[in-house]
Amino acid sequence: MAVPAHDQRDFEFALKFGLPVIPVIAGPGEQARSLMLRGTYRESLPAALREAGFAFEEREGSLYVTLDDHDRQRYIALVQAHLQPGSWTEVVGGSGWQIIFADGEVIDIATLADERRALARCQEREPGVRSARTIAEMLWGVEFYRDVLFHDSCGRMINSGPLTGTPGEEAIARTIRWLEEQGLGKREVTYRLRDWLISRQRYWGTPIPIIYCDRCGMVPVPEDQLPVVLPEDAEFMPTGQSPLITHEAFVNTTCPQCGGPARRETDTMDTFVDSSWYWYRYLSPHDQEQPFDRAKVEYWTPVDQYTGGIEHAILHLLYSRFWTKALADLGLVNHREPFLRLFNHGVILGEDGEKMSKSRGNVVDPDELVAQMGADTVRLYLMFVGPWEQGGPWSSRGVTGIQRFLNRVWTVVTETAEVPQDRPDDEEATRLRRFMHRTIKAVTEDFEHFGFNTAIARMMEFVNELFRLKDSATTRTPAWREAIETLVLLLAPGAPHIAEELWERLGKPYSVHQQAWPVFDPELASEEMIELVVQVNGRVRDRILVPADISEEAAIELAKSSERVRPYLDGKSVRRAVYVPGKLVNLVVG
Repeated sequence: MAVPAHDQRDFEFALKFGLPVIPVIAGPGEQARSLMLRGTYRESLPAALREAGFAFEEREGSLYVTLDDHDRQRYIALVQAHLQPGSWTEVVGGSGWQIIFADGEVIDIATLADERRALARCQEREPGVRSARTIAEMLWGVEFYRDVLFHDSCGRMINSGPLTGTPGEEAIARTIRWLEEQGLGKREVTYRLRDWLISRQRYWGTPIPIIYCDRCGMVPVPEDQLPVVLPEDAEFMPTGQSPLITHEAFVNTTCPQCGGPARRETDTMDTFVDSSWYWYRYLSPHDQEQPFDRAKVEYWTPVDQYTGGIEHAILHLLYSRFWTKALADLGLVNHREPFLRLFNHGVILGEDGEKMSKSRGNVVDPDELVAQMGADTVRLYLMFVGPWEQGGPWSSRGVTGIQRFLNRVWTVVTETAEVPQDRPDDEEATRLRRFMHRTIKAVTEDFEHFGFNTAIARMMEFVNELFRLKDSATTRTPAWREAIETLVLLLAPGAPHIAEELWERLGKPYSVHQQAWPVFDPELASEEMIELVVQVNGRVRDRILVPADISEEAAIELAKSSERVRPYLDGKSVRRAVYVPGKLVNLVVG
């Protein structure tokens, strides 16, 4: 089923081949946009928009309007009254797409017929859009609409007949129920579990503990005879069959039930079978009595965080879930999902941006790099090269940049490690302490979300700040000592060797990796001041610095008292004030 308005690949396919697009899910935040091109509206429209409290930006005579969905109808009525004859505009995003014509017609793009009629009317009036095959293609040509034209969020259903208005979290179940009621389909679970782990006709793998007896049939190997051990002298012959078939000492055995002659199963299971439950065995790897200790499994699992390559998603992780659910059905584990959170890491490419391979000659030898620059430099660069889930191309210049950073860390710590702390904290030291707590907060949060590259960037900023103060009296304050010790602790996960050496030079107890992680003070970590944009009727009139935790009432009062804003308020009353915390105050006057 194609859903071009809400699936990236379907949307791109529809644009490429000129297929019509009908939005059926409301956009995130239900925000909409409208572009009033120069020449399509009367001169009175900008003033009317300000009077009505609509936020817009004017660029080269065109009006770029952003509005909340609940203001859509009020906006459409206002715009219709100010459109030039023969013109039209659009409202895109939120609860759908509407084409607004000057003659009073508004076409809601809710069906294919609506889409065709709206496109025909637009092309009749404007030769510039006659090459567009669909409304979606016409709107995609407007850069301002692209952020809201497509989305893949799970909002409420729109343009969906009897299902319109269904909340996103209920949409799948209600849609399936409606299709069943109409006799158009039924709910069904499909599987794509490929059974290529069994019947491999191969020797090396996990033995299948089954014995075949002419009298008793298939008989499981008794528990006291497990595990079945593969012979080490099997002969590999080009027969297309498992080498175990011709190994008589392995194949021929006795039936556990009747004691008569029997044969062992000669197929083996792929090693994927082992990796489908290995984390349970890790908890009690030397247990000779059972596969795993159930008490330990109950305590430690499911796994909180699983990290690996995307190549594992289809097979290994699928089998892991299958085995866990099977174990749960057998009552051997008390959960049905093996991993609570999955994070796929990216791939480091060659310097040419291509995947490393010998044939391309772009392979980077990590052993050579470690020998030249040290393991810490290489490790830290791999963390810094890009978002962990994306990876990126290797850069020889980039890795030398990390080497310079570590050299700066070494310098700023070793050159001040023995400076006596004989001065009380001054204003600069207090500022440094706030900087340190903001760094702890940022690095901690980045590490928790695998944002290693941004965590290292934060540490670089911290080192720059320390270098700025390195030759000042601040190095003789307690705040400085706390700062360089914190830097070493933050650096330890990424550069464990240099961090250990610096920790020792600071006279601290072994080992840096056994110390508690730094904790930030929320008050000290908060930004002291932020910048608020002040608008009057949607136009920017000033930017003011205010405390980060300022209340709405205080922010509005400060906006009103701004010297640059007061001239626009003289003789007028503030009818409404819109406050977006941490961003702007918009005063609507009249």
